[in-house]
Amino acid sequence: MRNIEAYQKSFISYLEDFTVDKEPKNLYTPINYILRLGGKRLRPVLTLMTAEVFGEEAAEAMNAALSVEVFHNFSLVHDDIMDDAPLRRGKETVHEKWDVNTGILSGDAMLILAYQLFENYEPNTFQALAKLFGKTALEVCEGQQYDVDFETRNDVTIQEYLKMIEYKTAVLVGAAMKMGAIVAKASSEDQKAIYDFGRYLGVAFQLQDDYLDAFGNPETFGKQVGGDIIENKKTYLYLKTLELGSASEQSSLVNTMSDNSISDETKVKIVKDLFNNSGASETTQIAVKHYTTKAFKVLEGLNVSEDKKQLLRLFGEQLMNRRV
Repeated sequence: MRNIEAYQKSFISYLEDFTVDKEPKNLYTPINYILRLGGKRLRPVLTLMTAEVFGEEAAEAMNAALSVEVFHNFSLVHDDIMDDAPLRRGKETVHEKWDVNTGILSGDAMLILAYQLFENYEPNTFQALAKLFGKTALEVCEGQQYDVDFETRNDVTIQEYLKMIEYKTAVLVGAAMKMGAIVAKASSEDQKAIYDFGRYLGVAFQLQDDYLDAFGNPETFGKQVGGDIIENKKTYLYLKTLELGSASEQSSLVNTMSDNSISDETKVKIVKDLFNNSGASETTQIAVKHYTTKAFKVLEGLNVSEDKKQLLRLFGEQLMNRRV
């Protein structure tokens, strides 16, 4: 077993071989651009790590890992178009650097490329990977639609929000790990368990992302702190403030979030104070711990050695305690 940096290094090397110049340039150059923009490469690392956990060489899982990364970036290209986002990882988004039509078509091609990567495996493995990929891709689309629907709703519940982040974020983390297990030909019980481990970690990851968006360090977070507040997003922090806050705090939150006359800086400060005073910020951190603990519980029944379980625990703890 290697450390995360070693997995990242070997994956990036493989990715560089994949992102070669091809014709037509106006289709493939934007694809190469988004894939080379960087990021944590969390999902492909999980695929490689899981393959080794179940006794397979990480190299054997490289095409599955690449598929996960290509699909993830495809979803970002289309999400950025839907959100009219100007920046991704500090650089121009694809539709800003080129145009919306290019973003749509290059994104479509990425989805196809992600699926084609499974053709490098023997038929049974191909079928299992493709079936999981199809299910996961559709759930990610469902999660994105829930997210869009929530923008115009004022009655979103905590349970609905948790379902949205499970579909939009967590199922792909679970699938990334299960793909590693499929390539390693792990038992169906172990495949399910590692999927659930990844899914719970994915929920914890997104809840921590909600928290860091408001309370993270601007120098290390990599995104604008308070961005969700400025965009009026109904995050876990927002929903918990409505649930736990006093009547005046609830009223202040709703009014502040809908008031376009105040500056972004003032808005962020007021809302962050409401998150803290209502207890929502503390409750969000408790929820992160809850889902991480659920993930660790799944590991107990996994049919691998204790040192490999410990490696997965360590990874979960790093996610839970991250500040970026």
